[in-house]
Amino acid sequence: MSQGKIIIVTAPSGSGKTSIVRYLLDKYPQRLGFSISATTRKPRGNEVEGKDYYFLSEEVFKQKIRKNEFVEWEMVYEGKYYGTLESELTRLWGNGKTPVLDIDVKGALHIQQRFPKTAVSIFVEPPSVEELERRLKGRGTESKESLEARVNKAAYELSFKNHFNYTILNNDLEKACKEAESIITPLF
Repeated sequence: MSQGKIIIVTAPSGSGKTSIVRYLLDKYPQRLGFSISATTRKPRGNEVEGKDYYFLSEEVFKQKIRKNEFVEWEMVYEGKYYGTLESELTRLWGNGKTPVLDIDVKGALHIQQRFPKTAVSIFVEPPSVEELERRLKGRGTESKESLEARVNKAAYELSFKNHFNYTILNNDLEKACKEAESIITPLF
């Protein structure tokens, strides 16, 4: 696999990483490409197969693990697998684009280890765990149990922020987007 640059945006769930990734992709559509993750979870709302995620059965996902088709993968929540397919990075590089990965903290650490010279990582930090919980509740997609699991996981993930190249505090989304832009534009 011939390697180009990779931009990793990671954060605890609800920190605003997806909003920041969308901003960057909208601003630089000729240079950046969204790396579509694979997952075993069911689609939410308006999510589209092959655009938001590759929705795979657990059996197919595990088959791809055995065949070493992932550059990273994790069981993020019980029974819910997420991963980055090697073919996805190859597709984006082949199209002359820099892959932008919107992934969880453990996955981001794995990508950094696998691509130490080409990966640029940005950790998006929420203003507080309480604010993160408020944002997750506002989505209306979480049960009491899944909300509690996400908040506990977020508190743990925050302890890894110093393992990434950059940290952006997202207490103002517009400002956080501009900060992310100032980090990635020197890569072009």
